[in-house]
Amino acid sequence: MPAGIDRKALWVVRELGLPAIVKACVACRSTRHRPTGKIRVNANGKLLDVWLLIGCDLCDRTSKIPVHERINVKALDHDRLLMFENNDPAMVRELTMDTMLAARSAYRLDWTGTWELETDMPFYDLTGADPASFEVVVRFELPAPVRVENLLTAGFGLSRPVVRGLVSSGRIRLPLPVDAKAREDFSFFVLRGGAPS
Repeated sequence: MPAGIDRKALWVVRELGLPAIVKACVACRSTRHRPTGKIRVNANGKLLDVWLLIGCDLCDRTSKIPVHERINVKALDHDRLLMFENNDPAMVRELTMDTMLAARSAYRLDWTGTWELETDMPFYDLTGADPASFEVVVRFELPAPVRVENLLTAGFGLSRPVVRGLVSSGRIRLPLPVDAKAREDFSFFVLRGGAPS
């Protein structure tokens, strides 16, 4: 942590909704689906199939996303199996946002409109002579991939060119590139008058 940092601000990427599931519908031309809130578990002896059920936004056709196929019932944690069987909303949420499941099943997640940034500080005039340096802690309620530049423009109420100028001058010190996408908690620093000598 740079010297002279005695203030902290908290920014939270708040969840507004679940991402859309982007995959072709077999019944119509739509590519957008949403979770139905249901998980189907089928048993064949000691083997289980588990699917997340999704509905097409256009025609409402239900499709299945395989979560587990032909898995031995003993291989599943009992509490997790109960969550599957009871259509637990937390499990539906977890499966819907699971990027590994999306990659394995060849669809993508559209995070548009799923988040908003909440800050606990007023907008500061970072282009002026504010003498205070501070740390900003960014917390994610959902793993939405958000471009760091978008967080900074939303959090500080500044244009992209101004944000990029503050980053390149050292006034804003980031742990990752300004054009990177973040989806996990991180912190950055706003320094007085630019980078320290």
